[in-house]
Amino acid sequence: MAKTKLSPVSTVRPDGKQYAPSEAVAAAAAPLSVHDDTAVEAYDRYVRLPELEKLWKDMCYPEWTDECLVKPALQALEITFRFVSVALSDPRGYSSRRELARRLEALAALEVEVVAALCEGERCAPLSELSASEGVLPRERSASEVWQLPGSATAVVCHVSEASLLPRLAAWDKSETVAAKIMYAIESQMQGCVFTLGLGEPNLASKPMLEYDRVVKPHELHALKAKIVFEPKTGYRNRENDALFTILQILECWLCAATQLLTRLNGRIEARNWEAAASDCWILERIWKLLAEVEDLHLLMDPDDFLRLKSQLAIRAAPGSDASFCFRSRALLHLANASRDLKKRVPFVLGVEVDPNGGPRVQEGAMKLYHSRRRGGGEEAGKVELLQAFQAVEAAVRRFFFAYRQLVSAVMGSAEASANRALFVPTEETDPVAQMFLEPPYFPSLDAAKTFLADYWVRRMTDDSVPARRI
Repeated sequence: MAKTKLSPVSTVRPDGKQYAPSEAVAAAAAPLSVHDDTAVEAYDRYVRLPELEKLWKDMCYPEWTDECLVKPALQALEITFRFVSVALSDPRGYSSRRELARRLEALAALEVEVVAALCEGERCAPLSELSASEGVLPRERSASEVWQLPGSATAVVCHVSEASLLPRLAAWDKSETVAAKIMYAIESQMQGCVFTLGLGEPNLASKPMLEYDRVVKPHELHALKAKIVFEPKTGYRNRENDALFTILQILECWLCAATQLLTRLNGRIEARNWEAAASDCWILERIWKLLAEVEDLHLLMDPDDFLRLKSQLAIRAAPGSDASFCFRSRALLHLANASRDLKKRVPFVLGVEVDPNGGPRVQEGAMKLYHSRRRGGGEEAGKVELLQAFQAVEAAVRRFFFAYRQLVSAVMGSAEASANRALFVPTEETDPVAQMFLEPPYFPSLDAAKTFLADYWVRRMTDDSVPARRI
């Protein structure tokens, strides 16, 4: 019986059309770019982004190489604790306190999951050993606890963060249930790490604790909260200003962490550490999903108060400008462009050179890797997982912007969704979100390789099912 072989790929399909060119020679999609610098500056001032960036750049531990990555992620978690306090102390009778508390509890659990993934294998983080004080309770640590391990006569001191809001939320009757669930999430997710966060979680394994207050600096972080603003004529205080401001600060902190993660990812690819690079890529995909969850918090804002606030904060760069919504994030545009640029890494991962004439070298390399029996060992270990993670990031990016467009329709109306170009505007005069879905795949060679591989297995199964002729 004749067996179907995985043959070299022709650049021309059976129908006479050309196959998709490789990543490096495919028509480059226009990068997402800022349309109105004035409005972007207004956004930065509103979120107090320059002051946040100072906290991110204040590196206290030179030997801890991942401080610039973990710090903004932990600060996003701390700001989430502040949001819980803001939501549950809202005096408005029509606010969605119960559902918002549920959403924030789920968001905090997702953030802890990503933080734990970032901290796995971390050995240089500043830690506070439980037994460092030999059972002596320091006066400046009023939240410290002295306790004894089962089967041991040695007393240890458990240092709980003094400045974080989570231990305070645990002591407040309105938020004690939410805080307890977050603490148990920390205990569960940090099982794979050599330390824990020290936010009041049980710490049943008696691990060393992160110097949380020195790394995150909660006092300085919470000093950057939203300013109380009253309307000039009515004196009305719009409570949704606190919610909107906090959502955007959480978003910016995670965008900073994702940008630093991309830097580490590219470094690991250059070092040919495929498995570690794949791990970073999967974390990047989870951060994109997390960003969508952060944006979804807008759905729980009161429509009248939010649209009133939007009207109050709207800034037009020039008369007749279509940029009516003043919230624009340079970091989001940069992260989206950098995520799309991962396609340039595919030839290097596959170990092939791009054909300047548009030939299928990259596609053939991908097919050989996918079909190789030794794809999981030796120098090939981690390559397939990395390529899969690349395409998972692509799916997460497209999913984020599609969800954003639906979110704008739900929060501000479909007219705003179709006309608003506030978040980003590409060089072409088209709807920027719609352009994300009109673009070809970010990884055309990987897409084509899987198409051919699927066709190969269909023919192989067909040939195996045909009975051999008797002579």
